[in-house]
Amino acid sequence: MTDIRTRTLQANGLEFVIDEAGEGDSVALCLHGFPESRHAWRHQLPLLAKLGWRAVAPDQRGYGDSSRPKGVSAYQVDNLAADAAAMFDALGAKRRLLIAHDWGALVAWVLAMEKLQPLDGLVIMNVPHPAVFQQALRGNRAQLKRSWYVFFFQIPFLPEAVLTARGAEAVGKAFSEMAVDKSRFTPADLDHYRSNALKPGAMTAMINWYRANFGGALARWGPGKAPMIETPTLMVWGEEDSALGLELTEGYGPYVRDFTLNRLPGVSHWVQQEAPEAVNARLEAWMRSRGLVDPGP
Repeated sequence: MTDIRTRTLQANGLEFVIDEAGEGDSVALCLHGFPESRHAWRHQLPLLAKLGWRAVAPDQRGYGDSSRPKGVSAYQVDNLAADAAAMFDALGAKRRLLIAHDWGALVAWVLAMEKLQPLDGLVIMNVPHPAVFQQALRGNRAQLKRSWYVFFFQIPFLPEAVLTARGAEAVGKAFSEMAVDKSRFTPADLDHYRSNALKPGAMTAMINWYRANFGGALARWGPGKAPMIETPTLMVWGEEDSALGLELTEGYGPYVRDFTLNRLPGVSHWVQQEAPEAVNARLEAWMRSRGLVDPGP
């Protein structure tokens, strides 16, 4: 088993706590979503290290023990993407693989579209391209219903109170109740996510990701506007995602030049945590097919 080290990284004027496996200047940066943490990549870091990459999973801004800037505007997606770009620099990356889930995936889409760093590969898990999502919302009442919580999060104070009540019980249930294979989330896993949500100011910072990027914040990457992504891109999608419909895996031709889709039946939104064997197998196969594995491993 590859050792996973935990340390602090300075980037973009902030401090990030990271988990890290492997060595070298080929950096695979793994970005978590809501309400996760760097812990979400515990099953992928050893694989990436085995394949010749220095695998790094940070607690993103506002999460865990990383810096928690005040104010909603600090969590605009441009700032979040700038964090990821700066982390590659701080890690001395010469090759860059960006792997991301949920909110982390939206950050990854923006970094790739804006070309904030040259990427050798992009891996997206269970979040659509902004243009695909905006197109799907037009007249799609089913997806609007699935996204009800985004509107709820715009209310001041109440979401924080609901999500942190009874020891952040709702945060634990977000994993255990949405998961198809509930055994993949141990009591220790759920305790970790609940305790993170209860850190002072953490829940507000986490919800501010939604508040700062609501409404027309992503309109510049809408249908017909988003630039073509030239980076080879893999999408892994758990088909039993209760928040995002399967139609969001379609329509990528205008936005991604080299697009590979792997759908996993019987797996929830928490795809890389719930089905790590299947996700890792598909990730490794795609990396080998795109020349992203050193010949040795």
